[in-house]
Amino acid sequence: MSLGLMAFAVPQISWRCSFPGRRLETGTSLRVAASMNYSSPNSPGQERLVNQLKHHLATSHSYLPVGKNGRDDDELLLWFLQDRKFDVPKAGTKLANYIKWREDFGVNSITDDSIRKIASSGKAYLNSSPDVKGRPVLVVVAAKHFPREEEALASQKLCVHLVEMALQNLPPGGDQILGIFDLRGFNAANADLTFLKFLIDVFYSYYPRRLAEVLFVDAPFVFQPVWMLVKPLLKSYASLVRFCTAESVRRDYFTQDTVPLDFRK
Repeated sequence: MSLGLMAFAVPQISWRCSFPGRRLETGTSLRVAASMNYSSPNSPGQERLVNQLKHHLATSHSYLPVGKNGRDDDELLLWFLQDRKFDVPKAGTKLANYIKWREDFGVNSITDDSIRKIASSGKAYLNSSPDVKGRPVLVVVAAKHFPREEEALASQKLCVHLVEMALQNLPPGGDQILGIFDLRGFNAANADLTFLKFLIDVFYSYYPRRLAEVLFVDAPFVFQPVWMLVKPLLKSYASLVRFCTAESVRRDYFTQDTVPLDFRK
């Protein structure tokens, strides 16, 4: 069934929000303000668990690299321990998968220049300013995404690069980012379940607990079947999604000077 027909087969969803960027310009290199801001071990118990995980990785996954984002990165180890509720074996498995994925996907080799062409579409960017809570803001403009015309890997690399930059721009003490999906003008040609599945897997498996909220802005009726397909894939992450209007984004999340360009009146 086409998305257009599916839209009429799905019950009406109430789009409402009750909750209160740095754009990647062509020819411009983004400068990051800070390093990854994972929490540091702050108690003897946490330090002991980090050392246990470090030993576990050294013995079970000795092939993994060391250093920043490696198997001996204390802050990274603590973050994955927190995600797995301090279960050392589970954290070790998830962290090993993360480090291996970084190598296989080539995360460290993605630069502004390497994704400049896909970034010039304006379909995704890091807002030049944080939101009112100081969180870095990722904006996706769905109406500018055309999966039939663009290489899937290029879009995936743009996504990962923006997430990496957002985390590098976390303020002191901050650890989460805000995601905004601008759905104004969205139609069936913009639907891309393959990319959405990739995005969900990236945040669930490799950047766990990094999303504070995800705003779906002015979702049209044709988006309803997409949401019905995506919601089960989100699992617990579905609770982070808020449907809202462009006006509420401007009013509740930004000041007049910090609102993303696409949301300025």
